[in-house]
Amino acid sequence: MVSRVRVWLNRTYAENVFFMDQLRRNPSDRAVAIHATHGDPDSPVLAAADTAELEPEGLSPAAYVEYALTQCERRGIDVFVPRLHQAAIVAHRAEFEAAGTALLAPPPEAVAVFEDKVVAYQAVESIGVPVPPWWRVRDADELLNAVEELERRGYRSCFKPAAGAGGVGFRMITREPFSLTQLKGFPGPQVPLGLVLESLRRAEEPVDWLVMPRLEQPEVSVDCLTGPDNQVRLAIGRTKHGRRRGFTLHEQWLEPARRIAEG
Repeated sequence: MVSRVRVWLNRTYAENVFFMDQLRRNPSDRAVAIHATHGDPDSPVLAAADTAELEPEGLSPAAYVEYALTQCERRGIDVFVPRLHQAAIVAHRAEFEAAGTALLAPPPEAVAVFEDKVVAYQAVESIGVPVPPWWRVRDADELLNAVEELERRGYRSCFKPAAGAGGVGFRMITREPFSLTQLKGFPGPQVPLGLVLESLRRAEEPVDWLVMPRLEQPEVSVDCLTGPDNQVRLAIGRTKHGRRRGFTLHEQWLEPARRIAEG
């Protein structure tokens, strides 16, 4: 009898409840048991898992690695898909393998590249994949110069932190003055340029933002599965257009993603 595959997801995104269901309905009909941990007791991922625990708060990356190794040994985890403290975890891949756990995560070099969007864009450009124009800004003058250059090229400007994920800190620049329009309905991502410049000039420390053109929809994220040889085994695009969600296998999106994953 083939044993169950025990998979651990740590602090994964709420939408991955659908991914968990797909794991259980895998084409090989292999039994899968999912263990989930999270810092939020109300996370739907905890409710969807076969076993679940709340994670301890305030652990350093090194202490989290020790916690993770203990979890893998105690739970008999076969595959660990880390999100939180991924960089620290993948640096200890050999220790997890010794505990019988395979890490489904990029090598340390790739994690380091994509922790900083500036480093990531430079790496992507170095292998010949085009990226939108971007400026790293730290103060009001640099922001204004970047916005004016983008507007000169016919773009609307947006900015986001150089490090981070999930849309945290993303804002779109508008030249319209702040008015009651911004106070109607739900809060939006648009901020008047004057308010941003004023805030930066009052700030006691520099920011670390990327300023880029606001690109048109659809937004496409391509998930790639590679092997230890860095060759892509599978790639699929997820599309987002307003509130619509979908999938795509169009090479327009997959081909550059493969080049990035393999490069």
